[in-house]
Amino acid sequence: MDEERALYIVRAGEAGAIERVLRDYSDKHRATFKFESTDEDKRKKLCEGIFKVLVKDVPTTCQVSCLEVLRILSRDKKVLVPVTTKENMQILLRLAKLTESDDSLEKVSEFPVIVESLKCLCNIVFNSQMAQQLSLELNLAAKLCNLLRKCKDRKFINDIKCFDLRLLFVLSLLHTDIRSQLRYELQGLPLLTQVLESAFSIKWTDEYESAIDHNGPPLSPQETDCAIEALKALFNVTVDSWKVHKESDSHQFRVMAAVLRHCLLIVGPTEDKTEELHSNAVNLLSNVPVSCLDVLICPLTHEETAQEATTLDELPSDKTAEKETVLKNNTMVYNGMNMEAIHVLLNFMEKRIDKGSSYREGLTPVLSLLTECSRAHRNIRKFLKDQVLPPLRDVTNRPEVGSTVRNKLVRLMTHVDLGVKQIAAEFLFVLCKERVDSLLKYTGYGNAAGLLAARGLLAGGRGDNWYSEDEDTDTEEYKNAKPKEELLKPMGLKPDGTITPLEEALNQYSVIEETSSDTD
Repeated sequence: MDEERALYIVRAGEAGAIERVLRDYSDKHRATFKFESTDEDKRKKLCEGIFKVLVKDVPTTCQVSCLEVLRILSRDKKVLVPVTTKENMQILLRLAKLTESDDSLEKVSEFPVIVESLKCLCNIVFNSQMAQQLSLELNLAAKLCNLLRKCKDRKFINDIKCFDLRLLFVLSLLHTDIRSQLRYELQGLPLLTQVLESAFSIKWTDEYESAIDHNGPPLSPQETDCAIEALKALFNVTVDSWKVHKESDSHQFRVMAAVLRHCLLIVGPTEDKTEELHSNAVNLLSNVPVSCLDVLICPLTHEETAQEATTLDELPSDKTAEKETVLKNNTMVYNGMNMEAIHVLLNFMEKRIDKGSSYREGLTPVLSLLTECSRAHRNIRKFLKDQVLPPLRDVTNRPEVGSTVRNKLVRLMTHVDLGVKQIAAEFLFVLCKERVDSLLKYTGYGNAAGLLAARGLLAGGRGDNWYSEDEDTDTEEYKNAKPKEELLKPMGLKPDGTITPLEEALNQYSVIEETSSDTD
C-alpha cells in the first residue's frame, strides 16, 4: 500500500507532494532490509519513477527525499535488475559530482545530494553485477579519485569523503582489475595515505615521524569513520604488496607505515571505535613489506633521552639491567627506541586473546604481524621478548597456568584451530630466536611438541633463521629448578611391550637385531 500511494504521487504529483510522500515512506522503512515479494513489481516501478523525477529540475530537498527512498529500495537485489541501466547510473554519477569536470565543491546546499547519491551507488554496485560491469565501463574508480582530490583538506565534507572511500572499497573488493588500476594508474596509494594524514591532522617532525599529542582530544566520529574507510580501501589496493615489492616503492610504504604508527597512538570517540580503527590498521600493516616496518619504532629525541636517563636512575638497581622503562609521559622505551606502537599492538593482541572467540579473524592478523616484525627487526624482537617472556621466576606452575601474556599464548599452542595454534607457537618460537631449548624453557615440551614435530626438531636444535646472540637470561630460580625438570621424556616400547625411555628402547632393539644377524 505504501509503494502504491508513493508511486501514484511520484507519477502525477508536483515536487512538494513528491517530497512529502517520499519522506513519509523513508521514515517508515528506514530500518527495512527485507521486503515482501508480493510488492516487488510496485517497488520496481517506484524506482523507475524516482529516476524520472531526478532528471527534472526539482528542489534539492526533493532530490534528497528521492535518493533516500532509492537507497532503501536498492537493498533489494531483485528490484535493481530492471533499473540498473547505463542511463540511470549516469544520473547518479552526475548528482554525486562524479564527472570529468574540475568543478569545485563550493555549494554547501548540494552536499546532502552528493552524500545520498554516493550511498545509493554503494548499495547498487554491491548488490548488482550489472552495476559492477557498468562501473568499469564508466571508469567509476577514476571519478571517485578525482572527487577525493576535490575533498582534500576540507574537513567539513567528511561525509562525502567517507562514502566516496566506501564505494572505492566496494569496487576494489569486487574487481581485482580495479585494485591494479588504483595502485598504478590512479596513484591510489599516496592519495589514500594523504586522506589518512588529513583525517589524523598529522604534523611531521621528521621524514617518517609525526608529533603525538597524548593529551589531545580523541578523533571525532566523522574523522574516525573516514579513516576506517580509507584503511579498508588501502588494504585492497596493497593486498599483494608483500609479494611484489620494488625498491622505488619503499619510501611510499614507509610513509604509510608511519601514518599507521600515528593511527595506533591515537583514540577514537569510543572504545569500540578505537578498536575498529586499530584493527583495520593492523590488517593494513600486514600488507606492508616487512623491511619497511622499521618506522614503527624510532630513536628518542634528545629531551626524551635525558628523561630516560633520569627515570633509569630512579629504578632499583636490580631492574635497571632489564633496559625497559616507562617515561614520565607514558612513552614506552627500550634500548633508546620509542616502542609505543609495538606496545599498543601487544596490548591489542592480549585483548583479542581475552575475548576468547573469533581467534582466526581477530587474533591471527596481529600475531602474524608481531611475528614477522620480530623476525626481521632485532629491537622489536628483544622488546617483545622482554614483555612476553621476561626472565623466568615462577618455576612451580605449569607454563599454561596463569594470567600473564606468556600463559595465555602457551594455552593457544594447543588450541583446536590449527591456524591459531601454529601462529601462537611460531610467535613464541621466534621470540626464543628459534632455539628449541629456549622454547621448552618457557612453554614446556608437551605444549611445544606440535611445532617441533612439524619442524623436525623434536630432538632439539634450532630453526633456519639466524639471530644475534644475547646475554644469558636464566634467573637463579630457573637455574636451581633446571636439574629437576626432567619430568617429561620421549618414551618408547620395549620388546616385551612395557614403556621405557626412548633411548633405552632403541638400544634394546639394536641388541635384538645384532642377535638375529648372528643367528643367520
